Amino acid sequence: MKEKFIVDENGNRTDVVLPIKDYEKLLNELEEIEEVKAYDNAKIKNDEVLPFEDAMKEIGL
Repeated sequence: MKEKFIVDENGNRTDVVLPIKDYEKLLNELEEIEEVKAYDNAKIKNDEVLPFEDAMKEIGL
């Protein structure tokens, strides 16, 4: 990953600039992590876990 930093007048990093492909990869990885956490939380609560395909059919997609 080739990131660039934007710094303030004191040299403190305030922002980061990433190539769009790296940014999209990070978003996809974050989404996967959130899905795993949601699944784990559902198992802990004994909620019904619905396969992805069934869930998509249920909401009409």
